[in-house]
Amino acid sequence: MRHNRSIPASTIIPVLGYADVAQAAEWLCKAFGFRERLRIGDHRIQLLCGDGAIVVTNAGPEHSAPPTYSVMVRITDADAHFAQAQAAGARVLGPAVSHPYGERQYSAVDPGGHVWTFSESIEDVDPASWGGEWVTPD
Repeated sequence: MRHNRSIPASTIIPVLGYADVAQAAEWLCKAFGFRERLRIGDHRIQLLCGDGAIVVTNAGPEHSAPPTYSVMVRITDADAHFAQAQAAGARVLGPAVSHPYGERQYSAVDPGGHVWTFSESIEDVDPASWGGEWVTPD
């Protein structure tokens, strides 16, 4: 892949629409710990999270339906992240919970109605032990 300073290096970059781009970016940075990378006019802001990225963009009237997807972000401390999001006023869907597949997760909804799941790896678990089936192991 060719390097281009105008786009994050991430392979997959979700683009999420919001009514107020600047306000959404500020909220995502405060509540979820993202950092701004690049502003493009008043209609687009690139945000970084670890080695991943998202783009916050202006949602026009054609984007009025509720989202039908969620975004999962790997983090290092689900409880601390949960506390940060809750302190920032995020609408959390429940506390961080440890799952048999080795992840501790919680979900929250941002002001644009997008659902975010934050996941901390707490144990290396063989997927076969919880019903997973390898297709192509890493």
